[in-house]
Amino acid sequence: MLVFLLALVPLSGKNDGFTMHLLRAESPGPNVGKLVPKMRQTAAVLYGTYLALTVLNLIFLLAGGMHFFEAICTAFGTAGTGGFGIRNDSIASHSPYIQNVCTVFMLLFGVNFSIYYLLLLRRFRDVLGDEELRLYIGVVLGSILLITFNIRGIYTSVWEALRHSAFQVSSIITTTGFATTDFDLWPSFSKGILLMLMVIGACAGSTGGGLKCARVLLILKGIRRNMAQVLKPQRVQVIRVNQTPVGEKIISGTNAYLCAYVVVLAVSFLLVSIDGFSVTTNFSAVLSCFNNIGPGLEAVGPACNFSIFSPFSKIVLTVNMLAGRLEIFPILVLFSKSTWRRG
Repeated sequence: MLVFLLALVPLSGKNDGFTMHLLRAESPGPNVGKLVPKMRQTAAVLYGTYLALTVLNLIFLLAGGMHFFEAICTAFGTAGTGGFGIRNDSIASHSPYIQNVCTVFMLLFGVNFSIYYLLLLRRFRDVLGDEELRLYIGVVLGSILLITFNIRGIYTSVWEALRHSAFQVSSIITTTGFATTDFDLWPSFSKGILLMLMVIGACAGSTGGGLKCARVLLILKGIRRNMAQVLKPQRVQVIRVNQTPVGEKIISGTNAYLCAYVVVLAVSFLLVSIDGFSVTTNFSAVLSCFNNIGPGLEAVGPACNFSIFSPFSKIVLTVNMLAGRLEIFPILVLFSKSTWRRG
C-alpha cells in the first residue's frame, strides 16, 4: 500500500529521503534502492511487474479450466503470497496442470522484482550474476531433489512425488501457504527441510516473507569472513554482494535483525507452550505465523487449523504475524517507552 501511495501521490523532492524509508518498509531486506532515479517511476515499475505477473498467472489458470472467480482468488493468493484457496483442500483437488502453474508462479513472485526490471533492460549478465537469485534457485532445487528422493515411496511414481515436492517447496519458501498434499505425513527429513525453508523465505524485494535470502546470504558471508579472520587476524576482508562492497552498517543491521528474530521466536515459543501441546506443534505454529507461511506441522498441519490454541496463544501468534509482515523492529519500537514519551 505504501508503494501504491508513492506511485499515485509521490512526495516532493525535498522529502525524497523519507520516501526511501517508506520503500524499505514495504520491501524489507538488508538493502533497498531505487530502480530508476524517480521514486514514482520506481513504484510504477514494481507495481507494473506485480500486475503483469498476476494477469499472466490468471491467463494460465483459466487455460487450465479453472472457473474465473476461483482463478482470480488463486492468482491474488499467489501474487500476494496469501495462500488462501476457496476449497477446503486448498489446491489438492485441482489438476496437475493447475498445480504446476501455481508452483511456477509462486517461485516467480518469490524473486526480487528488480530482477525482472533487469531482464527488461536485457542486462542478462547482471541477472545471472545475482548472488541472491542463485542462492534462491539453489536452495529450491536442492530441497526439491532431496524431498523427492525421501518421499518417492509414498506416491505411485517418482513424477508424482516430484510434483508434490516442487509445489510444497515453492509454497513454503515463498511463504504462500498453498498445499496439494498433507506433508505432515512425510518423513521427518522432509519436514525438517520444510521448517528450514520457513526460516529462509523468499528474496528481498519480493512479495514473500521469512528471513529473506539476501539476509541469509549476508549471514553466510559474515560467518566465512569471521572464520578467515580467526586464521589471519590481521587480514582486512570486505564482504561483497554482486561484486559490490557491503557497508558495515548493513552487516550490523543484519546481525541485529537475526538476534531479534531468534529472541522473538524463542519468547513466542515459550508463551505458546503454556497450552501444553507438543513441541513440534508449538514450534511450527510460531514459525509459521512469524514467517507468514500458513500451515505448520502436527496439530497445525495443512489438514488442520489453529483453533486448538487458547485466546492468549492466539494473541501471541497474531503479534508474530504482524511482526513477520511489517518487519520486527517497527513492532518492537511500539513496546519501547521512548516511543510513547513526549518531548
